[in-house]
Amino acid sequence: MAGHSKWANIQHRKGRQDEKRGKVWTRVIREISVAARQGGGDPAMNPRLRLAIEKAKAANMPADRIKYNVDKASGALEGVNLEEIRYEGYGIGGAAIIVDTMTDNRVRTVAEVRHAFSKHGGKLGIEGSVAFQFKHCGQLVFAPGSSEDRVMEVALEAGALDVLSDADGAIEVLTDVSDFEAVRNALQAAGFQPELAEVTMRAENPMALGAEDAARMQKLLDALEDLDDVQDVFHNAELAL
Repeated sequence: MAGHSKWANIQHRKGRQDEKRGKVWTRVIREISVAARQGGGDPAMNPRLRLAIEKAKAANMPADRIKYNVDKASGALEGVNLEEIRYEGYGIGGAAIIVDTMTDNRVRTVAEVRHAFSKHGGKLGIEGSVAFQFKHCGQLVFAPGSSEDRVMEVALEAGALDVLSDADGAIEVLTDVSDFEAVRNALQAAGFQPELAEVTMRAENPMALGAEDAARMQKLLDALEDLDDVQDVFHNAELAL
């Protein structure tokens, strides 16, 4: 099935993330902490923890550091209690934004998120104001040149929900959250290495922004992502220049 053009936007996002590698460990440690505390410290029995550990390894975090944080969160060591809070709001041109945070002080966090929105032309909304525009799902994206027929065959057989072709030739595979690992593993076993593989909030209706608005939107997103308590920022704006 044909889908929206996503390849350039994904490459743009990856480039922005590469510029912020210094924050990756902090965010991964938080994710490990919450996953281990909620689902236990055994990765074999905790899918969320498995994904967090994979992120840590991809960020070149040493194994002993990973183990320390798993033990700390699962009760073997004393640690700070974190809670997950989601904020919703509007960016430039009314673009939808979801901000996922982990914090030990929700008063501080909401003040910082609200300030970032208002300072950069956005507006913090209420719970449910934009979440309906996103789908919680697994997403795998394969570079242009991959065999669409073969990716589709393997993905659908493994339980994928849909396979979309990008205008630039990339292939996007969507899954239920519970089937994400199985589909990813099946595709990797078939020789397909995704450029992007994550459980995400996927925008259902992307919004195209002109160059000036896209630049303003990027400043807002950067301000949100730079906040210490922010884990992820999802939006429906198309920003690739």
